[in-house]
Amino acid sequence: MILYDPSLAINFHDYGIMLPISPDRGKRILEFLGKDYCPGAREECLPYPGPVLGLSEALAYLNIAEPSGNDRASRDDLERIHSREYIASLYDASSKGLEAALHETYELIDAQGQHNRYEPESAKKPLADLFSMILAQAGGTSLACRLALAPGPGFCYFLGGGMHHARYGSGSGFCLINDVALAAFKILAEAAHDGDRPAPSEKPVRLIWIIDLDAHKGDGTAELIRLSRQRGELLNPQRPAAHNGGGKKPCILSLSIHMAKGWPLNTESIAVAREGWAPLVPSDVDIGIDLGEEKEYTPRLMQGIRELEGLSAALYPGAEKPDLALVVDGADPYEHDGLPSSCLLKLSLEQCLERDNYVYRYLRDRSIPSAWILSGGYGDRAWEPPAYFLQGIRACKGDT
Repeated sequence: MILYDPSLAINFHDYGIMLPISPDRGKRILEFLGKDYCPGAREECLPYPGPVLGLSEALAYLNIAEPSGNDRASRDDLERIHSREYIASLYDASSKGLEAALHETYELIDAQGQHNRYEPESAKKPLADLFSMILAQAGGTSLACRLALAPGPGFCYFLGGGMHHARYGSGSGFCLINDVALAAFKILAEAAHDGDRPAPSEKPVRLIWIIDLDAHKGDGTAELIRLSRQRGELLNPQRPAAHNGGGKKPCILSLSIHMAKGWPLNTESIAVAREGWAPLVPSDVDIGIDLGEEKEYTPRLMQGIRELEGLSAALYPGAEKPDLALVVDGADPYEHDGLPSSCLLKLSLEQCLERDNYVYRYLRDRSIPSAWILSGGYGDRAWEPPAYFLQGIRACKGDT
């Protein structure tokens, strides 16, 4: 199924932020698929992977009562992964914390104190109002995970999300909060009946894979997972089994395949980086692809997933298959991407589809529920890789 709601589409230009991010990317994908926005339509009336669910329909599908706020990330969700001090600064209306965090996250002020890709005089909405939209986007990622785990096809594609650069105590790389880590930790907490909501599925959830296909390294997610392991909340694949809680704790394993050079691994970022913190924290499987190595992308991704299998088998012998895979389906490796910092990886449309189809088939053939999020993609053609991928799912639905 596809999770899409027009109310979640962020038009950054409305806030004076002049990023090359199309606010109608999700709409263009649905138009390409021949689907009008018709939440709740019967699946047999739509091509796979229908139906399209809006927020209200998704909550109803999951039997979640819908007082206002169930469709967005809560403060408790944020404090589960980010520092309390950072989150407090975002919620404190009397301080300048939120405004400063937005300036830093979206790189709105340059080193000379001048506006950078920022035109506040043309804004239609207050900059601070963006926070509510970001919380709603993060809520969409969590809903996608719950929909993937619910009885049904075991697949949900959310036309939003992907803020994988946000770190423990700050935003980074156009990501104010980390919805990827937030969703994974929230699912584990709900599986342990932490909070008022029921568990996301009848089957216990203890092992989650994050497969990050964005052009930029998933550095914030890796940092947040590392810190949780240090706090003893998650199993650590680098520690001996005897010192790892006897396999009773949950685990999140991450794979990131990304540009080997370029932000956040460029010279300027590395020069100010601290050891043990993003972007120097590796994912469990880190795969850097250099410009010119595009033909090696999918073969190296295949090898990386085999490494995830090995790590999982060592942690949970005999039950190494993840209970959920969260796929960060970045379109910014696409050769027609419109962001300059994505230019060191140029996959053709065919290579993007080869990548996505491999991951989809791998997870489908092993009956691993998967939640996909739109993630990075810039410029007028960023809708193309996910649209063609979703179109192709129908054709490969029954293959082997």
